[in-house]
Amino acid sequence: MARPAILAVDQGTTNTKALLFAADTGEVLGRASHPLGVVHPRPGWAEQSAEAIWGSVAGAIGEVIATTPGAEVASLAIANQRETIVLWDAESGEAVAPAISWQCRRTADRCTALMPHAQEIIAATGLGIDPLAPSTKLAWLLDETPGARAKAEAGLLRAGTIDSWLLWKLTNGAQHATDVSNASRTQLMSLDALDWDRAMLALFGVPRLVLPTIRPSDAQFGLTAASGVPSGLPIEVLLGDSHAALLGHGFAAPGQAKVTCGTGSSLMAVTPARVTSSHGLWSTIAWARGHDVFHALEGNVAVSGHAAAFAVRLLNLRDEGELTRLAAEVPDSQGVTFVPALAGLGAPHWRSEARGLLSGMSLGTSPAHVARAVLEGIALQIADIVFAMDADLGAPLDTLSVDGGAAANDLLVQILADVIDRPVLRPRQLELGARGVAQLAAGKLGGNAWAIVDQDRFEPGIAGADRGQLMARWRQAVTASAATHP
Repeated sequence: MARPAILAVDQGTTNTKALLFAADTGEVLGRASHPLGVVHPRPGWAEQSAEAIWGSVAGAIGEVIATTPGAEVASLAIANQRETIVLWDAESGEAVAPAISWQCRRTADRCTALMPHAQEIIAATGLGIDPLAPSTKLAWLLDETPGARAKAEAGLLRAGTIDSWLLWKLTNGAQHATDVSNASRTQLMSLDALDWDRAMLALFGVPRLVLPTIRPSDAQFGLTAASGVPSGLPIEVLLGDSHAALLGHGFAAPGQAKVTCGTGSSLMAVTPARVTSSHGLWSTIAWARGHDVFHALEGNVAVSGHAAAFAVRLLNLRDEGELTRLAAEVPDSQGVTFVPALAGLGAPHWRSEARGLLSGMSLGTSPAHVARAVLEGIALQIADIVFAMDADLGAPLDTLSVDGGAAANDLLVQILADVIDRPVLRPRQLELGARGVAQLAAGKLGGNAWAIVDQDRFEPGIAGADRGQLMARWRQAVTASAATHP
């Protein structure tokens, strides 16, 4: 007998995953993964082929269905990389320019020019001024793509984050919509009205005509009608990947936080209402279930797990496993500090001009010390956000849960527990973005909540004095990474 299943797509920066979850238990019945590339045409720029992103989704869906007999797909749910923006032709459905990645810093000058409006922007959208947000990226696309602004104002173009692009392709152009979590990351949506903010659209120069309709995260988004994808499949959930991971952890109430360690990192906690940060974090919408809206506080860093890949190339190693084995050969970095500001510094510092920095080397420094410093740098960036969140929430987080590809690294997670001086929990199922959207979709079928996945627990294991010295060196290096690039 066919087993009812939820098809979950987790569309990330470097790969697209498609998983089939049993609707009743959450058991993973099948999975497929298709890789993706990021192009860096100029220093600080990062872009992707929107068509390649769509192709990876269609390919992963086709593969997981073909290789998982006995599963009857009931609905489709999507978790997507956030803040990457696509501009496409409304008639042909083809992208008119490369998708500008969330990592891209090409709009830094535009952001600097907007600084006099910083408080107005934060009050409306919850987001500070930084090239991470799609607002200036979309304005750049409209200004720099030949003929785009005139076509947009005539209603001939459409724009959206990756969820909107995929929805358009999946429904063959029948639906142009987004969910409230993705819309809250654009810097164009009012956190109070949950709709596009007229003042922000005017400030950033974005015509309302190009933007999708904002719906709850668990809305009925349409039916699939794309070639190569099963036809008539209801698309039940759209959700930003970090938000989806929070649900995947089972964290739907205030007081719990997770960090997703992927290409970048996102530390997020549900809050009882909107919290305005005084410590460099951003307010956002976690998700909306019908009329029930959940707020969150979040801190982002642009280069996290990606720093390990960078170090592999820099040290001429085979892979990230070799980097970790090398780092494990020494008990500490012997004073070496690495700041992974390879695309600027994100939360809570927000210094887009900062650049990566390797400091504290001596004649006794070995490749193992450098490798260790790289893993420490990834953990220390996250620790800065943890401490900022403690301050904003008025009480320290008891524990932190981790997920994402980089979280599979035991040494990295142990270093994280050491530097934040509290336990870190790691679910043994790390594909929590896909799990989160799948469970939200399964709930619409009337199923019970899925059991929480088993977890590993990492306890802090270094002396307070050693932690203090490590943190002091880190703070000095962070200051230097920005000061050397004014």
